[in-house]
Amino acid sequence: MKKWIWIAVAAIATIAVIFLYATYNRFVNRDEAVKNAWAHVETQYQRRADLIPNLVNTVKGYAAHERSTLEAVTEARAKATSIDLTVDELTPERLEAYQEAQSQVRSALGRLLAVAERYPDLKANQNFLELQAQLEGTENRIAVARKDFNETAQAYNVAVRRFPANIVAGIFGFRQKPYFEAAAGAETAPKVEF
Repeated sequence: MKKWIWIAVAAIATIAVIFLYATYNRFVNRDEAVKNAWAHVETQYQRRADLIPNLVNTVKGYAAHERSTLEAVTEARAKATSIDLTVDELTPERLEAYQEAQSQVRSALGRLLAVAERYPDLKANQNFLELQAQLEGTENRIAVARKDFNETAQAYNVAVRRFPANIVAGIFGFRQKPYFEAAAGAETAPKVEF
């Protein structure tokens, strides 16, 4: 009878070890997927930051007296690029600060493009048109990268919270990742006045 008990204990231990091994590796894979998605988000924000100096210099040549707008764009870019946030440091608070800095860049760029509307020669300038198209494309890429990050983070968060995998997640320190959320006031449509 003792022999069967030892066989049963060995079988249960083997199943437990296989479960632990497979679950841990699944968390590692999902964690790496979240890191990869975050890298794509950062890449698109960096692309936008890299386009800004060219856009500012192009507008500067036509609209020298729009100095405050140009300075606001430059300051917003500097603030946004000064925030160095890795996926391991993601907390809801830090992500919110990061989003706020990026939102300020987007707002300043909107003001810069509005200034450009006042200068017909600038609007017809090929460099400006190309930079504007690249910036628009980058904004779309940012939206896609953020969506992809949220989907990847969701899959990871579900895995971290599901039973019995949540026990393994707790043992090895796998914690939920925050999501990108809409900026405050985004639910209200902007007013357009002529």
